[in-house]
Amino acid sequence: MSSPYALTGAEIFDGENWHANSALIVDGGVVQSLTANSDLPAGLRQVALRGGKLVPGFIDLQVNGGGGVLLNDGPSVDVIRTICDAHFAFGTTALLPTLITDTPQITTAALAAGKAAAQEKVTGFIGLHIEGPHLSLTHKGTHDPKLIRPMDDADFMALIEAVQEVPVLLTTVAPETVPIEKIRALTDAGVIVSLGHSGASYEVAMAAKDAGATMVTHLFNAMSQLGHRSPGVVGAVLQSGELSAGLIADGFHVDKASMAIALRAKQGPSKIFLVTDAMSTIGTDITSFTLNGRKITRAGGRLTLEDGTLAGADLDMISAVRFVHRDLGLPLGEALRMASLYPAESIRIDHRYGRLAAGYVANIVHLDNELDVNHVWIDGDVHYAR
Repeated sequence: MSSPYALTGAEIFDGENWHANSALIVDGGVVQSLTANSDLPAGLRQVALRGGKLVPGFIDLQVNGGGGVLLNDGPSVDVIRTICDAHFAFGTTALLPTLITDTPQITTAALAAGKAAAQEKVTGFIGLHIEGPHLSLTHKGTHDPKLIRPMDDADFMALIEAVQEVPVLLTTVAPETVPIEKIRALTDAGVIVSLGHSGASYEVAMAAKDAGATMVTHLFNAMSQLGHRSPGVVGAVLQSGELSAGLIADGFHVDKASMAIALRAKQGPSKIFLVTDAMSTIGTDITSFTLNGRKITRAGGRLTLEDGTLAGADLDMISAVRFVHRDLGLPLGEALRMASLYPAESIRIDHRYGRLAAGYVANIVHLDNELDVNHVWIDGDVHYAR
């Protein structure tokens, strides 16, 4: 890691408040302090920025791919590294590579790749998201129905074993397909259970929450909706202060009005946070690719199967931040928290990530005044410069 230095010349958002005429001091890969310019120690190396904003690095909990590859393409450390590298330019400094429903062999390979990536300390990698295959066929979305199946003992034990070696292990399940006792055992072991691709009733979703589930995957998409007599999974998210939820803010997956209503209605302390659900297109100009042997086409900002079903998202995190700030009218600080602090809270790493404060990992993004990414530091080292 580099020697101590101070980032100067930009407005600083620490995760709660904005600071002018201040510098961020970084040492040993962590933030040492946020200090007034007039109080900087003599002789400390300064990195002068020409305006803009320093903000906490973004954390994406649902990243299927990037840089031309999907985790499903053949899970390995190299694939994980390629995915992480592709997202740095868009301000994402920590992410969960996500496996979409696949064969038992591919799932086993993904868990092994996650263990190896953790051992090798792949930059940007903080864990895995296993999305499926224990989902509802009626709410499958882009998941291949031929690969959706119940959770057996081998699936269960593979997750229990993997969470011992993968820093964060998140799995998306439909609670109507997985016994409550297994949800409880998974969460007791440290696996983060998220509800998704589910037609569960409000009561079933809340029972899963009581058993330890703490998240919901891509709010509104592929789940039972809020009805006047059937609140569904959406109603459980909004009513429960213990369930956080990811949101794909690209203007295609969820209508702007629905996003705004949900953000106003959400019961705290758990929050709605941004995810990209990004596919292999991020950081490339490719126009099509395959998933489980099915062609997905990229056009007009959307990714679709041949029948028009949305198939992941052609979305990066800074674009999602701009969307909720500009299109929904959220204050910039709140939009940034949705991309950094709130996902960190959802996976219980907010004691080290999601803020620019003393003792926090120096994952930092420099934005210009148009909210484009200029520089990205991870563990205090530059990993992207425009």
